[in-house]
Amino acid sequence: MNKNNLKKLILIGLLAPLSTFSSGAIAEQSHIIADNAKLTLVSEQFKFTEGPAVDAAGNVYFTDQPNNKIYLWKTDNSVELFMDNAGRANGLFVDDKGNILACADGVNQLWQLTPNKIKTIKVDNVNGKVFNGPNDVWVADSGDIYFTDPYYQRDYWSRTKPDIDQQGLYRLDKNGTLTLLDADFAKPNGIVGYQNKLYVADIGANKTYVYQINKDGNLSDKQLFAELGSDGMTIDLQGNLYLTGKGVTVFNSQGEKIAHIPVNEDWTANITFAGKDRKTLFITAMDSIYTLKMKVAGVR
Repeated sequence: MNKNNLKKLILIGLLAPLSTFSSGAIAEQSHIIADNAKLTLVSEQFKFTEGPAVDAAGNVYFTDQPNNKIYLWKTDNSVELFMDNAGRANGLFVDDKGNILACADGVNQLWQLTPNKIKTIKVDNVNGKVFNGPNDVWVADSGDIYFTDPYYQRDYWSRTKPDIDQQGLYRLDKNGTLTLLDADFAKPNGIVGYQNKLYVADIGANKTYVYQINKDGNLSDKQLFAELGSDGMTIDLQGNLYLTGKGVTVFNSQGEKIAHIPVNEDWTANITFAGKDRKTLFITAMDSIYTLKMKVAGVR
């Protein structure tokens, strides 16, 4: 998402006014958040941060989409530029080989980047038509790639309408076959999987759904998980799901709200678990990135 689309969602009432940070609220949620932990601003040098993705060492790649860059946050809390001219990348995911999957929204493609920045275009069309704009991505242990493709009109595009009718959820299998899994969304966005379940947020309908991932990689048993949409999401080893937008809202595996982490920004875009022990919550929010120490560890 970008700032213009964020403003539109707030204006039409899909998103509530956003709350401010409260250290007391953090302390009250000590069952998942480390004792005496504080939301820590790491940097505010960006324009709009998105797509955090953790690697095997606990470092995090993230995007500054308007500035067309990918950055790398390291576990020593330093930040460095990883890649310029990054396809206006939005969501990212680091696979088991250390390759970075990037939703290259600027060119409506899904990329694979090696740690040495060698680019491969994984997919660039659906039945010969241009994608809306791949937004967020997750890779299963099988190597199958799942990604969302909502339509957000970008000011850097020459087109003014989509080439395809659906705003869908796709799977690109390890053999390179693309499958539309679900097109029943207002605007799909955040995505994450864990223990044969796939979670997908429909930010346009303000809902999040959960699917069963079958052995063949297809999905079944779509269920409403929460009456809340999300820009990005992550999950911890207890099965708690973290949704973003108005700060961070946490649901247990049964879909019950168990915590809320306020963030003093107009929008909290995305989130992942970082650090060598995966107990640092890494948050992208507007022009900033934040960290928060946790009791629970997260999954990728």
